[in-house]
Amino acid sequence: MTVEDAEGSFEAYVQGRITALSRTAYLLTGDHHLAQDLVQQTLMRVAGRWRRVIAGGDPDAYVRRVLYTQHVSWWRRHRRIREVRVALPPEHESPDRSDDLAVALAVRSALVKLAPRQRAVLVLRYFEDLTEAQAAEVLGCSIGTVKSQTRDALARLRTFAPDLRGLIDAEVNG
Repeated sequence: MTVEDAEGSFEAYVQGRITALSRTAYLLTGDHHLAQDLVQQTLMRVAGRWRRVIAGGDPDAYVRRVLYTQHVSWWRRHRRIREVRVALPPEHESPDRSDDLAVALAVRSALVKLAPRQRAVLVLRYFEDLTEAQAAEVLGCSIGTVKSQTRDALARLRTFAPDLRGLIDAEVNG
């Protein structure tokens, strides 16, 4: 593969996946600007290895792992508590979903109150729909840690946002 082909392939990948990556980063960080920074840093790391990434098969798995490991590195370095503004992630034109807005805001507000690792586990398990083993691989921890972090995070969500109990129980049981 030539350099030009690799660059074109990377640009096409970014254009096709930027919205999904941005939303995932937003769910992890709880801040639109931090999410943009996380996506940008992730894509910069991936760009230098793009030929090897696409030679290895599915680039989504690699890019997702870089995104999550970058996020984990951030919160390990900055374990101080900070105020996070809650805002809606960037969205393209879509049908009116004003009924879902209250639920979405409540979920985002509750996610911000979780510890970074708990938030990452919930995003991986329920937003990215990864198995416990896949989430453990992405986070570089054991399956038992993913299970306990998920259990603890869901318990905290039930406490922080009792109005979301039905939604939480439906996700866990369904």
